[in-house]
Amino acid sequence: MKATGFISLWTLVSLPCGLLANPAEREDVVKHAIKLHRGKGAVITQRKQWVLESCRKLSGLLRQKNVVLNKLKNAIRAVEKDAGLSDEEKLFQVHTFEIFQKELNESENSVFQAIHGLQRALQGDYKDVVNMKESSRQRLEALREAAIKEEMEYVELLAAEKHQVEALKNMQHQNKSLSMLDEILEDVRKAADRLEEEIEEHAFDDNKSVRGVNFEAVLRVEEDEANSKRNASKREVEDDLGLSMLIDSQNNQYILTKPRDSTIPRADHHFIKDIVTIGMLSLPCGWLCTTIGLPTMFGYIICGVLLGPSGLNSIKSIVQVETLGEFGVFFTLFLVGLEFSPERLRKVWKISLQGPCYMTVLMIAFGLLWGHLLQIRPTQSVFISTCLSLSSTPLVSRFLAGSVRGDKEGDIDYSSVLLGMLVMQDVQLGLFIAVMPTLIQAGVSTYSSIFKEILRILILIGQILFSLAAVFLLCLVVKTYLIGPYYRKLHTESKGNKEILILGITAFTFFMLTITELLDVSMELGCFLAGALISSQGHMVTEEIMCCIEPIRDFLAIIFFASIGLHVFPTFVIYELTVLLFLTLSVVIMKFVLAVLVLSLILPKTSQYIKWIVSAGLAQVSEFSFVLGSRARRAGIISREVYLLILSVTTLSLLLAPALWRAAIMKCVPRPERRSST
Repeated sequence: MKATGFISLWTLVSLPCGLLANPAEREDVVKHAIKLHRGKGAVITQRKQWVLESCRKLSGLLRQKNVVLNKLKNAIRAVEKDAGLSDEEKLFQVHTFEIFQKELNESENSVFQAIHGLQRALQGDYKDVVNMKESSRQRLEALREAAIKEEMEYVELLAAEKHQVEALKNMQHQNKSLSMLDEILEDVRKAADRLEEEIEEHAFDDNKSVRGVNFEAVLRVEEDEANSKRNASKREVEDDLGLSMLIDSQNNQYILTKPRDSTIPRADHHFIKDIVTIGMLSLPCGWLCTTIGLPTMFGYIICGVLLGPSGLNSIKSIVQVETLGEFGVFFTLFLVGLEFSPERLRKVWKISLQGPCYMTVLMIAFGLLWGHLLQIRPTQSVFISTCLSLSSTPLVSRFLAGSVRGDKEGDIDYSSVLLGMLVMQDVQLGLFIAVMPTLIQAGVSTYSSIFKEILRILILIGQILFSLAAVFLLCLVVKTYLIGPYYRKLHTESKGNKEILILGITAFTFFMLTITELLDVSMELGCFLAGALISSQGHMVTEEIMCCIEPIRDFLAIIFFASIGLHVFPTFVIYELTVLLFLTLSVVIMKFVLAVLVLSLILPKTSQYIKWIVSAGLAQVSEFSFVLGSRARRAGIISREVYLLILSVTTLSLLLAPALWRAAIMKCVPRPERRSST
C-alpha cells in the first residue's frame, strides 16, 4: 500500500516537471518512469533522489514566477506614477501587464489541475464505466472553461494590438500638420468608435454566468465553394461578417442571428436560396397535383419531401423555413375567420365546444385501453391519443374554400360546425402544450404524487378557461367600440394606397395573436378571432380585405406545406408500409366513427345529415402533431420510433383526406353545392 502511494505521489509530481523539461530531459523522464512502473533498474534511494530533483525544478519555476509577478506589480506602480503618460496610455500599459499576469497564473493553475486529474484517475476503477464517464465529463468541462479563458485573452490581446496601432497613428499625426480632410476623417473615426461602443452588446460576458448556460465546443464551417481561388475574397468577407455555420457535438447547426457590429447590413443567403428553391419547385409539383385531381397542397408537401433530408437535402435553414411557414397558418386562419362571422359562430358555439371535448375524451379512453392491452405507459398513451385527436384546420379550410355555405330552412350549415370544432381543437392544442410539463413529471413521478398531478392539471384547465373568458370578453369590447372606427380610419387613409390597409389589418391580426399568446391560449385562435371580428363589418369589407390578403396567404401557405414535407420520410414509409397503412386506416376509421357518434348526440334532428360531412372533415390528423411530437420526443415522453410512427400516420391520413371528403360530398351535398365544394 505504501509502495503504491509512493509511486502515485512520484507520478503526480513528475508529470508537470516532465512537461516543463526540454525534449532530452523529457525522454529520460519517460524511460525512468517506465522502469519504475515495472520495478526494474532503480533502487529506493534513486527514486527518492529523482523525486527530490523533480520537486526542486518545480519549486524553482514557481519561485521564478513569483519574482516575475513582483516585477510586474512594480512596473504597474511606475506606470501609474509616470506624469508624462496620458490616462489612456496608462490604462493601456497597465492592461497589458495584467494580461501577462493572468497568463502566468493560468499556466500555474493548469499544472496543478493536471496533477489533480491524474490523481482522480489513479484512484478510480478502470472497470467502472460510470466513474470514467464522470471523469471524462469533468475534464471536458475544464477544457471548455480553459478554451473560453484563452479566447477572452486572445480578444484582449487583439484589442491591445489595435490600441497600439492607433497610438502610433496618433503620434505620427502629432508630428505633422493635418489637412482639413484628414481632420474631418479623424473626427468621423472617433465618432464611429463611440458609436460601436454604444451599440455593442456584451452578450457573451453578460450571459456566461447565467444559470443554465453551458459552454459547448462547436465547429465553424465555411460554405463549400467549387473554385476556392475564385471565391477566396468572398470567403474572407463572409468570415469577417460572421455568416459561417456553427455545428455542435450533437450535430445541431446554427447560423448568425444578431451580429456584434450592427452597423453593417447582413443577409442569410442560405435562407434566401431555400425560399427561392421552394418557390420554383412548388410550381411544377402543384401543377402536377392539379392535373391528376389532387389538391395543390400535396404538391407543396412533395416539394418539401424532394428538397428535405429524405430527398436532395438542399434545405439548409430548416428552422427558418418552418418559422416563416407558421405565418401561412396565421393568415389561413385569419381568412377562415373572415368568412366565419360572429353570427354564425354564435349559432353553433355549443356544438363547437361540446364536440371536440367529447371526441378528445373518447380518444384518450380508447388510447388508455389499447395502451393497457399493449403494455404502453399511461403517459405515452394519453399523449398519443391527444395528438391523434386533432384535425388539420388549414387542410379543411382549403376544402371549404369557395364552397356555398348558406343556411337552408333554419338548418345548421356543415361548414360552420366543422370550422367551429376545428377552432376549438386549436384551443385544445394550447391546452395540450400547457399540460405537457405535467405529463413529463408524471412519467417519472411515484404513485404517491398522482393526486398532486391531477390537481395541477385541473388548475391548468381552470387557467385556460379563465383565459378563454378573458379573450372573448376582449372580443366583445373590440367589436362594440373599436373595430368599426378602426376600419373606417384605415379605409379613409388607404384610398389609392393599399399598403396602409394591408398593414393595418396585419397589425390587428398580430395584436389579437399577441393577446391570446400572453393569455396562454393558442396563437391560431387569435388569428381566427381577428378575421371573425373584421367580418362583422359587412360583406363588402370582407371582400375588400380578402382580395388584399389572399395572395400573401397563398405564398406563405406554400412555405408551410413545404415545411411539412421536410419531415416526411418516404424510405421509412416504404419499409413499414403494411404496418403504417393498418395504423392509418385504424385511426381514420376510429375518428370518423367517433365523430359520427358524437354528432349524432349533439346535432339537432333537422341537421343530422351533415354529420357525415363533418366527420369526414375531422377524420385525419393535424399537422400540429409534428410540433407536439417533436416536443414530446425532446422531453422523453415518447421514443424515436413512436415519433416516426406519428409523423408517418399523420402524413398518410392527410393524403387520404381528400378521397374521404369527396365521398362525403358526393353522398350528402346537393349537386349545385357539390361542384363548388370539391
